[in-house]
Formats: sequence, C-alpha cells, structure tokens
Amino acid sequence: MPHTRCCLWFDTEAEEAVTHYVSAFPNSRVTAVTRHGAGGPLPQGAVQTVDFELDGQPFVALNGGPPAGFTPALSLVIDCDSQDEVDHYWAQLSADPAAERGGWLRDRWGVSWQVVPTELREMLQHPDAARRQRVLAAVQAMGKPDISRLQEAFDIP
Repeated sequence: MPHTRCCLWFDTEAEEAVTHYVSAFPNSRVTAVTRHGAGGPLPQGAVQTVDFELDGQPFVALNGGPPAGFTPALSLVIDCDSQDEVDHYWAQLSADPAAERGGWLRDRWGVSWQVVPTELREMLQHPDAARRQRVLAAVQAMGKPDISRLQEAFDIP
C-alpha cells in the first residue's frame, strides 16, 4: 500500500536542518542519505536527500538549490499534550519572532510549524460558539500558545 511523505526543499542545508529536527523530537532518526555523483548540480559527495523520521513520521529533505522557498502555505503541525511540550518545541524551532502568530512559527530555514496544544483543539470543537470565539481570539493574539490563558478565555461565563 502506498504511503505519503512530505519533502522539504532546502538550498544546501538539508542535512543540517534534519540533524536539528531529529534532535528536537523523540522517536526520531535519519534513515538514509543519498549523495550527488560526478557531474551533478552540486559537488560529488554533497548531500542530495536525507530520509528521516520525526516521532516515527517519515519525511525527506532535498538539497534542491535556491529556486524554491518555504511559505506558510504549508506547515508542519506538532500536537502537544502539555505546556512543557509547547515550550520545548517553541524553544527548539522558533527563529523569526515576526512570524509568530496564533501558535505558528518559522524556523531558521524558513519552515512553518504549528505548535498546537491538545486543549486548544478540544476548545475549538466545543459546541458553545461564544467559547470557541473567545479562545480563537485569545490564540490569535498570542505567539506561543499559553494553555492557562486559553483556558481562562474558555472559562469566562
């Protein structure tokens, strides 16, 4: 049965980025590295692709050269079960404070990430529209999600 993985296109920093990502996530590892041969667009032996897993989820990173770039139109979502997890991933990945809105951040390679507390997802699925709207307004005013502030917005009578 086929499976789907995300390919992240870097200029020449795929191996550096993957090393950082693998160090930030549990149950993560590099599974394969391919290198350019003679006559390729990069020097012989330079990394072409890095296959890796983040918390068991497969990805591939490509050193494809400068023409492409990352945009927030595609982001990687990290579901977090606690404020400690939110804080950990935010500290590991955040590199552009101007891009931090509503739980979204951008890392030093330009990849967009969403750091999503489990509680936030549950609050935004609550049947009470007023509660959902207060929580949505609260998270949109934040950079890094603060679960206690979200809960305060949710609990307003």
